[in-house]
Amino acid sequence: MNNETLPSAMVIVLTVACIAIVIFGLRKALQLSSWTLDQQKSTFIKSVSAILVWVIVLGVLALLGFFRDLSSLPPRPVFIFLFAVVVALSLTFMKGTKELLITTPIHWFVYIQSFRIFVELILWQGYVKGLLPVQMTFEGYNFDIFSGIFAIPAGWMMSRNPASARVIGVFYNLMGIALLMNILTIAVLSMPTPLRYFMNEPSNLIVGEFPFIYIPGVFVVLAIFMHIFSLRQLLLLKKRMP
Repeated sequence: MNNETLPSAMVIVLTVACIAIVIFGLRKALQLSSWTLDQQKSTFIKSVSAILVWVIVLGVLALLGFFRDLSSLPPRPVFIFLFAVVVALSLTFMKGTKELLITTPIHWFVYIQSFRIFVELILWQGYVKGLLPVQMTFEGYNFDIFSGIFAIPAGWMMSRNPASARVIGVFYNLMGIALLMNILTIAVLSMPTPLRYFMNEPSNLIVGEFPFIYIPGVFVVLAIFMHIFSLRQLLLLKKRMP
C-alpha cells in the first residue's frame, strides 16, 4: 500500500463529513430563524454553492501544483488561512449573518470543533507514514488535539449552564485560537522556505498536495470560522446572558 493511501483516504472522508455537518447545521440554523422560506432557500443555496466551489477550486489548484510553489513569502498555503480570516470577519458583520448568529444555539459552534481530534489523528498518521515531521503532531509540539477534546465538555456545559456559558465560550475560543496559531506557526516553520526553523525531515510539503490541501483549506478554515462566529455570537448575546 502506498504510504499516502490511508492518510489521503482519511482526509477525504473527514472533508466530506465536515462539509455535510456544516450544511446540516446551516439548514437547521436557517429553520430556527425568522426568515421567510424564500430567504432560507436562497441563503442555503448560495452558501452550499460557495462551499462546493471553494473545495473544487482548492482541489484543482492543488492538482495543478499551484501550492507546491513555496518561493513566495508567506508560502501559498498560508494565504488560504489569511483569506479565510478576512471572509469570516466580513461575514460576521453582515446583517443576515448577525440574525442567524443570534438564533443559533451557542453550543453548536463549540461542539463542531471536536472534529479536530480526527485532524490530529490524520497528522499523526502522516508522520507514521513518513509524510510529515514529528513536530506537527501531538508527539511533537502540536497540542491542538486538546481543542477537539475540550470542545465536547465545553459545549455540554454551555448547553446546560446558561449562566456561565459566555465565560466558558470565550475561554474555549481563545484557547482554541491560540492552539490553532501554534500549529500554523509550526507548519510554516517546517516548510522548505527561508523561514524554515525545523530542519528535520520530511519537511512540510505534503499540505500543498491533493487531497492534503484540505488540511489548511477545509479543516483550518472551518476551525477559524467557528471560533470567529462563536465569539461574535457571544458578543451579540452579551446583554441577554447573565
